[in-house]
Amino acid sequence: MPRLLRIFLWGLLISFLGSLPLGTLNVAAMQIGIQETIADAIYFSLGSLLVEMIYVRVSLIGVDWVRKQKKLMKAMEWFTLIIILALAAGSFYAAAAKGGEAKNVLLENNMHRFLLGMFMSAINPVQIPFWFGWSTVLFAKKILEPVKSQYNMYIVGIGLGTLIGNCLFIFGGKWLVQRISNSQEYINWVIGGIFAITAIIQGIKMIMHKDAIHKFTHADENKPV
Repeated sequence: MPRLLRIFLWGLLISFLGSLPLGTLNVAAMQIGIQETIADAIYFSLGSLLVEMIYVRVSLIGVDWVRKQKKLMKAMEWFTLIIILALAAGSFYAAAAKGGEAKNVLLENNMHRFLLGMFMSAINPVQIPFWFGWSTVLFAKKILEPVKSQYNMYIVGIGLGTLIGNCLFIFGGKWLVQRISNSQEYINWVIGGIFAITAIIQGIKMIMHKDAIHKFTHADENKPV
């Protein structure tokens, strides 16, 4: 197998599997697909994966600089937590107020969904340590080398893997709504619960300094002397 193709497939596989667990971005994409249109959800996903690809590129060439931005990373982390809580509250309100007809209050805006995806991905710094960790493994296994062409194929694979993973949520959610009576109301409750649980887990990890961002930005302090 050609080396560039193998690197592309590694990026695609890691990204696809990493996008399957329930998270802020894939659940938001599903909610947009259900309450708006498939096209809007795809635009949202494209915006979020564009930022993810940029973050991966930065993590490959400027990880030391990123690691030093502790205050910025912490501020982004708290901002992300606030957004997740707002998404949870908005989903619960949508379910309670008008059943399946109401939209999440954070989606009640005229921002293009591509830009909304970019914004929500940009304030979600947890993907930086995720990709730094996987890239480190690939470097150690000699699968990935510090070569521009390899970086480009790796990042393209990552973008495609994320898009495929998000599409499973988008089309799966749409399929579910079309087959279950009053399913939008139930899904609003479920999505609100997912966001609420995500926020609680993230908040606990942040308070206990056991989240991925803390470990990433304090990696130098944890190295054995």
